[in-house]
Formats: sequence, structure tokens, C-alpha cells
Amino acid sequence: MKKYNVGVIGATGMVGQRFLLLLENHPWFDVKVLAASGRSAGKTYEEAVGDRWRLTAPMPEKFKNFVLKDATADIDAIVSEVDFVFCAVDMKKDEIRALEESYAKRECPVISNNSANRLVPDVPMIVPEINPEHAEIIPFQRKRLGTKKGFIAVKSNCSLQTYVPALQPLRKFGIEKVLVCTYQAISGAGKTFASWPEMVDNVIPYIGGEEEKSEIEPLKLFGSIENGVIVPDKSMSFTAQCIRVPVTDGHMGAVFATFREKPSIDEIISLWDNYENEATRMNLPSSPEKFLRYFREENRPQTRLDRDNDGGMSVSLGRLRPDTQYDIKFVGMSHNTLRGAAGGAVLMAELLCAKGYI
Repeated sequence: MKKYNVGVIGATGMVGQRFLLLLENHPWFDVKVLAASGRSAGKTYEEAVGDRWRLTAPMPEKFKNFVLKDATADIDAIVSEVDFVFCAVDMKKDEIRALEESYAKRECPVISNNSANRLVPDVPMIVPEINPEHAEIIPFQRKRLGTKKGFIAVKSNCSLQTYVPALQPLRKFGIEKVLVCTYQAISGAGKTFASWPEMVDNVIPYIGGEEEKSEIEPLKLFGSIENGVIVPDKSMSFTAQCIRVPVTDGHMGAVFATFREKPSIDEIISLWDNYENEATRMNLPSSPEKFLRYFREENRPQTRLDRDNDGGMSVSLGRLRPDTQYDIKFVGMSHNTLRGAAGGAVLMAELLCAKGYI
């Protein structure tokens, strides 16, 4: 595989920091540019981040002296140095849409961690092990944008990674309705306990915008390409409650599901244990050894024990059993800043490179 020159837009935030840890020694991707807001432009990365480095692993030495560019004002200079960019910025949604389209229209593909473009009908929202075929929408998006190489691809909401992957192999039974309660770590808000002491010994039963995303985005992931747009799968419905809990990393979901043809517990576990698709067979650098890991112990998965499985890129499942009102219930868990954010975006970029879209 050729080496790709990449940039990280929004490099100073928590997800941007996670990108740099993942890309420090990546076999395919070589970071050439770091960019952030105008406030940070012109400073070295170490100066700009200062005491706001949020991760337990230290800041990579190779990036400390990178001089940051302005993500907005320096677009032309940035795109001249890279093959594509990762984007994880903290801006208003309309500003993010405009920024990402500006890069794409300059023939620079954008791999986005942001939510602003997720529901645009010709923007693929890809979890590589679930819907790699959605990359086929890219030529239609390029036609709309008037580009030859540029496009935008997005990853889904981080909490979806706790439960949607488990449902993918069960779609053959006709999913009718899903109820999920997610218990989400504070890093999902870009916080640590030091920066958010109010979360110590506390639970907050509201996360702005999360429940809407949890109910809408799975339908797009399970959708199909028709007449140049991704049409959501309306054969099923989702309802969600999303709760912030005092955990550093790792989102958990308690899931209930009903099917048109009820599968047995043994059938479901077998499908999870043996799940494969195009992406799992491609041996991409960031692919986990096993995408879905089912634990037969009654007290698993646990956040602290299981969030780092397979480098934080696998989805941990457990407690599958019949339910009195739905057909089944189970628990899912994944690392929200790895599988759910930067790691999922890096894996998506690997998929798009391997398939020739970048």
C-alpha cells in the first residue's frame, strides 16, 4: 500500500489528540499538517495544547514542534500538502458543513468525526464492518460537489458502536423495534474528571442531541443506495435514553429488540462469534482481531476490563437473554474515543484507500 500524506483538522481537542496517538506510527498514513482555530495558528502543537492534553498516554514527541495552521484561513496551504484530512473540530454545525465542503471542493477528501454532515443523503456514514458498500455513494456526491477527488465521509455517533454492530448480523430475522439505554463516559464530552469535577459521584440523565442521533442514525447505517442517495431503512424503529456516567472511557448500552422471526439465543451467539464481512476480511491495519466479542460470564462486559480489547477497536457483548416484553435483551460496550471516534475514522479511511476512493 502506498503512503498517504494526511492532515488533522481540530488537532488540539480530545479526539484530535486521539488521532495523533493512532497516527504516530501508522503504516499507511503520514501526518504532514496539524490545524486548529485561529487562536492556535502559528503556535507549536505543544504550546497550543499546553496543559489541555487529555489522554493518559503522553503527547507524541514527533508532533510537539509542528506549527499549527489555521483550519479555515489556511485551507489552500493545507490541501497542497496532503492527500486527505481527518476532521474533528468544535464549531457550529453550519460552520462545520461549510468548512468540510470547502476542503472537499478543493479536491481534498474529508474523513469527518463531526455530526454536521451525517444526515446529508449523499454523504456516506460508514462503519466498515457494517456498511462498506455505502462508499459507492461517493461518485454521486462528487457530481453534486463538482469534484473529481474531493468528498466527505463521516463516522456515526460514538454511542451507536455499543449496539448497532451487534444488530447487523441479526437483520436477517427482521428487526422491528429496538430500545436502548446508553451509559456514556465523560470523554465523550471531551472531559476528564479534573476538568469536570461535577461528574465525580454523579449521573446526569441528559446528553444534548444524543437520543435523536441514537434513534435516527442506525436507520441510515442500515439503509440502501437508491437514485444517488442513501435511503434510511424504515422497516424498524429505535427509541433511546442517553445518560452520562462517571466513567473515563467506554460507552455501554442496555439493548432490547423485537424481530419478525424470533431467533434463538444460540443462533444469535453463533452469528456474533462468526461474524465476518468484506471489511473484516480485508485485514486493514486498524481492524480488530475479532469485531464482535461475546462474553458468557454474567458480569461482562465491564468498562474497565474490556474497553481496550483489540486496541479499543472491538465491540464487547454480553448478558444475552430472553425478555418479557421484547424478544431479547443484551449489553454492549465499546471504547468511545477509539472504536467510537478517532479509531473508527482511521479504519474508515483505510477502507476507502483500499477500495480506491482516496
